[in-house]
Amino acid sequence: MASIGQTVEPTPSGDVLARAQARALLIPDCMVEARRIANTVISGWHGRRRRGMGENFWQFRPYSDGESLSRIDWRRSARDDHTYVRDREWEAAHTIWLWADLSPSMMYKSRFGTVSKESRALVLMLALAEILARSGERIGCPGVMEPVSSRNAAEQLATALIHSPLQGGLPETPMIRGWSDLVLIGDFLDPAERIMGRLGPLARRGLRGHVVEIADPAEENFPYAGRTEFTDPETGEKLTAGRAEILREAYRQAYFARRDGLGESLRHMGWIFTPHRTDHLASEALVAVHMYLSGMPGRATHGGQL
Repeated sequence: MASIGQTVEPTPSGDVLARAQARALLIPDCMVEARRIANTVISGWHGRRRRGMGENFWQFRPYSDGESLSRIDWRRSARDDHTYVRDREWEAAHTIWLWADLSPSMMYKSRFGTVSKESRALVLMLALAEILARSGERIGCPGVMEPVSSRNAAEQLATALIHSPLQGGLPETPMIRGWSDLVLIGDFLDPAERIMGRLGPLARRGLRGHVVEIADPAEENFPYAGRTEFTDPETGEKLTAGRAEILREAYRQAYFARRDGLGESLRHMGWIFTPHRTDHLASEALVAVHMYLSGMPGRATHGGQL
């Protein structure tokens, strides 16, 4: 039968420099796509702006009894018969660390997915950086870029990724201090207990975590039939199934049990888990994560998902 999926980066796994160069070539296109998606999301949404202590004007609103008279904007009030106060925008920037796991398994793309898992992870990371930077947040990437508060933080991150490409696995985090948010994007196909062994200490340090699991549709649906050879992209080990379709039900049970177990464990330690498929719009995952980071009401956390 015809091949259902392929590894999109043919560079031998031992050639680290060639992999880094190939990934660097992907960054500019990902940045363009990230900005397009960010603009689509922002166009119908005001981000995390809300009334608070700050220097920037937000809105005029009617004066309420008991408020300080010093807050009244007399010039605006003189225009009609009402008294108005001048609200300022909340300025509560904090640090958000972004990371994409670009292990060899992330290079996979089936004919059912619109992009590879690697491409979707990079686009989501850069799009999230774009939106958060516009909201005034400090954006960093462990081992790649120290946190910056700048309108062009996404561009700075894209440039940093060209010179210091992300590696596979979870990031080293000793540089993350204080109360911060950590957004991890990857396929998280390792055993849940191994992943939690790395993430549990981060939660105990006070970090708020958001895990976005990227999946290709073929990884969920297992559309294989007939004689099929499977190759582990991490180890190179191969498995040949004479009739792959008879494995489908057992595979799907194991796959979703792993996902459910990981989501439940993350939820118990106060983190958020968002599965996302590469045949869905990138904006779906982007909105879900940003809604939580923005502290917006109405977010669902049932089963550890947004």
